[in-house]
Amino acid sequence: MAATQRVVAIAMDGSEHSDYAFQWYMDNIHKPKDHVIFVHCPEYQAVVHSSMVMTDIAIVADQLEVEQQRIKEFIEQLGERLKQAGIGGKVRSMGGAPGEVIVKIAEMENAKLIVTGTRGLGKIRRTFLGSVSDYVLHHSNVPVVIIKHGQ
Repeated sequence: MAATQRVVAIAMDGSEHSDYAFQWYMDNIHKPKDHVIFVHCPEYQAVVHSSMVMTDIAIVADQLEVEQQRIKEFIEQLGERLKQAGIGGKVRSMGGAPGEVIVKIAEMENAKLIVTGTRGLGKIRRTFLGSVSDYVLHHSNVPVVIIKHGQ
């Protein structure tokens, strides 16, 4: 990677919010020499929730395998999306709390900017559920652009 490249970390989770954030980045602040890091934090929600009611380890293992395949395919789609957009970059995926993963990968990749979408949770829901974008904003050492869908 050339020294003149700006590394930009973009959080991607497959939602319309992250898709919109990426498109906003492309339309508004993308520079031709940018090196984009798509950051993905896989969540095994379906497996975790169903394993609470099932005790058959074989079924849980099968569901985990299906979920891992879905994540692999999504990561490949993200790589293809970079190619189609004609921009240099890569996809990084790491398990953990999404906000922490985004900040950690941005630090590891020496990102100069983080772009993330937001679901637009209300104050009460954000208080109880937490907000990935709030976490990133308050824990990142580099500028963070939070894009609200439809704004």
